[in-house]
Amino acid sequence: MSTRVFAEEPGITTDGLPVERELPDRVGVIVLGGGLAGAAAMLAAAEEGQYAVLLEKLPVLGGSTIRSAGLSAFVGTDEQREQGIEDSEELLREDLLRVGLYRNDPELVDAYVEHQAVTYRWLKDHGVAYGHIHAASGQSVPRSHPSDTTAMLRSLFTAAGALGARIITDAPVERLVVEEGRVIGVVVDRDGQRHTIRCDAVVVATGGFARDRELLDRVAPQMEHALLAGGPGNSGDGMVMAQALGAGVRDLPWIKGTYGIYAESHPDEDGTGILAVYKGAIMVDVHGHRFVDESRPYKELGDASLARENGWTWQVFDSRAMALGSDEVPIYDFANRLSAGMLEVADTIEELAVRLGTDPGVLEATVAEYNARLVSGDPDPLGREHLVGAVGRPTPIDAPPFYAQRSGTVVLATYCGLTVDPRMRVLDVYGEPIERLYAAGEVVGGLHGAGYMTGTSIGKSAIFGRLAGRYAAHEESELEW
Repeated sequence: MSTRVFAEEPGITTDGLPVERELPDRVGVIVLGGGLAGAAAMLAAAEEGQYAVLLEKLPVLGGSTIRSAGLSAFVGTDEQREQGIEDSEELLREDLLRVGLYRNDPELVDAYVEHQAVTYRWLKDHGVAYGHIHAASGQSVPRSHPSDTTAMLRSLFTAAGALGARIITDAPVERLVVEEGRVIGVVVDRDGQRHTIRCDAVVVATGGFARDRELLDRVAPQMEHALLAGGPGNSGDGMVMAQALGAGVRDLPWIKGTYGIYAESHPDEDGTGILAVYKGAIMVDVHGHRFVDESRPYKELGDASLARENGWTWQVFDSRAMALGSDEVPIYDFANRLSAGMLEVADTIEELAVRLGTDPGVLEATVAEYNARLVSGDPDPLGREHLVGAVGRPTPIDAPPFYAQRSGTVVLATYCGLTVDPRMRVLDVYGEPIERLYAAGEVVGGLHGAGYMTGTSIGKSAIFGRLAGRYAAHEESELEW
C-alpha cells in the first residue's frame, strides 16, 4: 500500500518567526527538527545562554505536532483542579507502566513524571493555553489537556528568537560529524552543496518514520494495511544518522497505528480521525459483529481492526454519543464529520445496517444483544466495563438517529526509536553515551514500551525536548541540577 497523503498537508509558515536563510559555520547547540520537541529544545538551550539554531529540512515547521489532536498528559494542573479531577504523579506513573505492559524504561517513565509539572508550568508561562480536559485512552482519570499546537509552537519559537536563537528551513541534514568520539557538528546538503556546521552539541528531534513505507515494512510488517500520515518529513533520517554512530534503538516491535481514521479518501479528513468509541460507540466488522473491548487504548483498537477482513471496521453510535462530541478536540468532533458527509445516518439500526452493507440481521442482533446486557447488568463477553480506560460507563445504543463511520487505522507516529538516558543522551548499543548527542520527541524509544497512553506523545515532546535542550547547553562537568 502506498503512503496516503491527506487533502491538506499542514505546516507552520515562518512569517514573523526568527528565520534565517544563510547557513552558519559554528553555533552552540544545533537542534534537528521543527516540531514540539525541537521547539522546546531550542528554547531551553537559549534560556541556558547558548546560541541555538534549529534546522528543519522542509520549508515549513510543525512536524507531526500539528497533525496530532494536541492533547498533553499532565497531572496536578490548574485545569484538573478547576474541573475537580483528583489525580497524582503516582497514578500517572502506574498508568504509563500498565499501558506499556511494563516494557517501558522505568527511568524514562520517572523522568516524564518528575518533570511534567515544571514543564506544564513552563509552557503556560510562555503563553500556552489549555482547554476542557477529557478522559482518553489508557488514563485512569481525565488528564488530556487540549491545546492549539500551532499557537503553542509559535509561542516557543518566538520566545527562543527573543533570546537570539534562530531557525533555518530547507536545511536537510545528511549526517552527523564526529571527532575523537564526540559529535561536533552536522553536514547540511542543500541543493547538492554540502555545508558543515560545527557546534558544541546536537539534539535530534526529527520525529519518527511514519512516512517511510519501506522502513515500516521492514520493522513493522503488521502495518501493511495501515494508512500512513504523520509529519511529511518523518522518514526516520534522524534515527538512521544516530544509528550510523552506533546508537541503540528500542521498542520497534511495538509500532502501532491509530484507530478512527476515515477509511476512504475524503477532502475533509485531516489525519486525526474520530474516537466515537470513547463516547459510547461500538466497533463492528464488515459483517456486523463486535470483536473487541472498545474501551481499550486506541493503538490496540487499531491492531484489532487491522486484523479483521479488509483491515477496516465501523464505529456505530447513537444521538446520545453524538451529543457528547466536542469541536474543541478533533477526535471527538463528530458534528463536523456529519456535515462533511463522513458519517452514515439512519433512523433505525435496520436501516443503518442496509447503508453499511453488513450481513442480514447481524448488526441488528449485535446492537440488541449489547443493549440487553447493559440493561440486565450481565458481563460483556468482550470485557467492556467503561467508555475509555477506567472512566465512564457504557449506555445502550438506542437513541435515534444512529450513526456510523467507516474507520481504518493510520500510522501517525512510530513511538519507538533511539535509546536515551534520563538526561536525553543518546546511548550506543552497549549502553554508553555518544558524547554530545541528545534526542527528544518521537525519535526516542523507551517511554511508551508496548503501548501508548493518550497525551504522552505531545507531553513527551515538551518534557524531553526541554530536558534535552538544557542538558545539551552544558558540558557534563558543568551540570549541577
